[in-house]
Amino acid sequence: MVPRPERGILRHAPWQYGKSDQNTSLNLYGPRTGPVDILLIAAMHGDENETTVVLSEALRRIPVGGIRNPVILSANPDGALQGTRSNARGVDLNRNWPTANWSPDPVYHKDHGGTVQDIGLSPGTSPASEAETRALLDCVQMLRPRTLISLHAPLACVDDPQATPLARWIATRVKLPLVPDVGYATPGSFGTWSAEQDINIITWELPSEPLADLIASHTPVLFELITGDYESELN
Repeated sequence: MVPRPERGILRHAPWQYGKSDQNTSLNLYGPRTGPVDILLIAAMHGDENETTVVLSEALRRIPVGGIRNPVILSANPDGALQGTRSNARGVDLNRNWPTANWSPDPVYHKDHGGTVQDIGLSPGTSPASEAETRALLDCVQMLRPRTLISLHAPLACVDDPQATPLARWIATRVKLPLVPDVGYATPGSFGTWSAEQDINIITWELPSEPLADLIASHTPVLFELITGDYESELN
């Protein structure tokens, strides 16, 4: 593990798997070809930057050459820079995937302190209309991961309809409930698309906690997932 005084910068060289609508690099760290066991993805929603921070904290603890499972620190960098759930075109990227249930109707969400889903966004003009969606779709097809782990916030659960051993292990380690869904419809979502491709997907929803607490409880588990150290604990 990288000593604490040396964790201030990210030493792993990125690979650009695409560009966002505003020409921002979409970067991946780790293996560039598949198949891989896991692909970890943060910040598909730009207002969930805590997912990027906890994943970056794990990545910066890993020595150069030690990444076994690839990492995307932000699937929506334009939204992250603007502090918006959507990308720069006002599209919720987690409703823009080419699924059987994609809908052109507006999608609604609540802000981080709210209880009512009343903030409207577009699902895109068509499935995979967005540059970020198309780039990630191509990346997943190239890496051929056995499992996708998508980090979100702040619903405080681990969502896996299959209740796989890996999802159960994560939920136990981070002390979050394992659930079959998030409790509401998600047409055009990354999770639905992955299931339709027969790719196991785990949606890891961080709780609403201080960032220091999230790093303490979630980053060690992410470290094991990136390095492959979790495998001995599953056997």
